[in-house]
Amino acid sequence: MINDVWILATASLVAISCALVGVFLILRRQALMGDAISHSVLLGIVLAFLISESRSLPVMLAGAVIIGLITAWLSDTLHKVGKLQSDASIGIVFTLFFAIGVILISLYAGQVDLDQECVLYGEIAFVPFDTIIWGSSEQGLDIGPRAFWMISVVFVIVLASILVAFNRLQTVAFHPSLALSLGINVVFWHYFLMTLVSLTTVASFDAVGAILVVALLVIPASSAYLLASTLKNMLWLAVIYAQSAVLIGYALAYALDSAISASIAVTSGVLLGLTILGLQVHKIRLRRQGKATLLEKA
Repeated sequence: MINDVWILATASLVAISCALVGVFLILRRQALMGDAISHSVLLGIVLAFLISESRSLPVMLAGAVIIGLITAWLSDTLHKVGKLQSDASIGIVFTLFFAIGVILISLYAGQVDLDQECVLYGEIAFVPFDTIIWGSSEQGLDIGPRAFWMISVVFVIVLASILVAFNRLQTVAFHPSLALSLGINVVFWHYFLMTLVSLTTVASFDAVGAILVVALLVIPASSAYLLASTLKNMLWLAVIYAQSAVLIGYALAYALDSAISASIAVTSGVLLGLTILGLQVHKIRLRRQGKATLLEKA
């Protein structure tokens, strides 16, 4: 029972963090950048471990953020200097970085506690077994899973950043030209957002895998985009969609004895599909009501 609580708590924090960051990616039409960073930070994690020989949270986050920012910068450079399309430049950079990361994992599989399947699919069911011991190893206090505390730290950073910089992030997302005219450093806030994406990604995919991270970055925010009229509403709706996907997906995985991460990702897609279907049905009803009103007036 306690393992289920840790799994749900970790998945919930991952979902909320990804949803909050994903809202700004969707608004800025940079959903593919989230996919790129979620794959390329693998290279940063591996390099950070090989250089420092440590799996500590600060080291992992530092490596991921650096590679995440390099991914964003190099993609922009290829787009502007190389005259490539934006999506093409992003695809080139993240596939290159991800491939290099996979090669390094293959070469140092005996040293690095990662493998290709772990990175792609993740296994959140194993989260409760990798815990942090506070104090000595024999008499220390078990304070819970490492993944839970890692994503908890990142969640606090993401939430605090959005609360503090909400107005500037909103202006940059909706009116970049206005932001420039107001003296707001658009480039800084772009890379600030990329930093949040990198932090969220590296704290998430060790537990749930890159596929679910991409799904939670894009799908709940896209669902919220269809319904929301303001940025605040969109943030709340994205969190609700993400949390619903976690709860329903976990129940589905438990009932079918299937992979938890995959079930959550599929549930996210189903919720998006139901939202689109509901909106189409609503439009049809409005059209029929409109026609009926015209007939009555006639």
